[in-house]
Amino acid sequence: MSLEIKVPPVGESITEVTLSSWLKKDGDTVAMDEAIAELESDKATFELTAEKAGVLKTIAKEGDVLAIGAVVCTIEEGGVAAAAPKAEAAPAEQKDAAAPAAAADKGANYASGTPSPAAAKILAEKGVEAGSVTGSGVNGRITKEDALAAQTAPAKAPVVAPSAPAAAQAPVVPTGERSERREKMSPLRKTVAKRLVTVKNETAMLTTFNEVDMQPIMDIRAKYKDKFKEKHGVGLGFMSFFTKAVTEALKDWPAVGARIEGEEVVYSNFADISIAVSAPKGLVVPVIRNADSMSLADIEKSVVALATKARDNKLSLEEMTGGTFTITNGGVFGSMLSTPIINSPQSAILGMHNIIERPVAVNGQVVIRPMMYVALSYDHRIVDGRESVSFLVRVKQLLEDPARLLLGV
Repeated sequence: MSLEIKVPPVGESITEVTLSSWLKKDGDTVAMDEAIAELESDKATFELTAEKAGVLKTIAKEGDVLAIGAVVCTIEEGGVAAAAPKAEAAPAEQKDAAAPAAAADKGANYASGTPSPAAAKILAEKGVEAGSVTGSGVNGRITKEDALAAQTAPAKAPVVAPSAPAAAQAPVVPTGERSERREKMSPLRKTVAKRLVTVKNETAMLTTFNEVDMQPIMDIRAKYKDKFKEKHGVGLGFMSFFTKAVTEALKDWPAVGARIEGEEVVYSNFADISIAVSAPKGLVVPVIRNADSMSLADIEKSVVALATKARDNKLSLEEMTGGTFTITNGGVFGSMLSTPIINSPQSAILGMHNIIERPVAVNGQVVIRPMMYVALSYDHRIVDGRESVSFLVRVKQLLEDPARLLLGV
């Protein structure tokens, strides 16, 4: 008796998934609740498990797009399936045996002293005539090795008619491997591409910039990072400071964390901060819920947990749904400056960049400071220039004076 394994419902708005990979092969014996395949929707990747023990019989293939409820495979009762009979090797062996004879017949068609294409090219580059070379190939054919061993004949003075123009030398085109490959876009990549284009076309997106002196935060991290990790079990990174600064700035400028729904603007009295994470299958944006009420340690733990799930393709739909504001850190890849694209339906996104030591003026003197450019992209339909600039300045103030984050001033 066999049991059909079907695509389970994975979300209200999801009608189809892609079979990204089989974790077990056709004919494998599987245990109950063992992961047998990976399915990928336009929002997340999840595992398909065996609903009973038995022998796997695959139906769908990797790359197939399957509707919710479609049959992916069956589980048959019994032991390991019999191996498929091996194909007879006689035809292949006969083909291999016939190859030398065919090559000999082909070689017989060449006239004695005729160079192979590769040999002809070498001889032309050396300026050696084929007639002066003795071929060692079939029927006296000049091989590549013969051409390489041939000695260059003494050059003769060319006889050129007075009125004949000099022949132009053909340029030597370097040769090498030239190949292309094609890969089908994953549902996640297609969805990301579609959403990014939609945001560019349907929002009045604008970006404002500022720079942050990271020395105060770097001093705090250098002084307390060991004790912080010993007490909380996680490292003290930059993301917790930026997240906390954003949540404080949103209290002063709530429009930056608002969104448009129909003809209404929705304001939130909480801060669910989305953190852009680069996952193996593309960019994902998990959400830290109620980040405004978290400590630096709680934020760091959430960042580590979500980033780990993203790398392992274990994020759930709920963990990537919602969010009132997004932070993306291109600095980890070396980006110095960029204009991040809004994560719809949110109205703003903060871009972090790499930290570079630069000369800056401090109290009338030029000093070297670790500086970071920050960028705030926002939807001008909701957020005015005064609000966006003031929000970013507030973030800058909080980062350059971290004590304000603790005191809330």
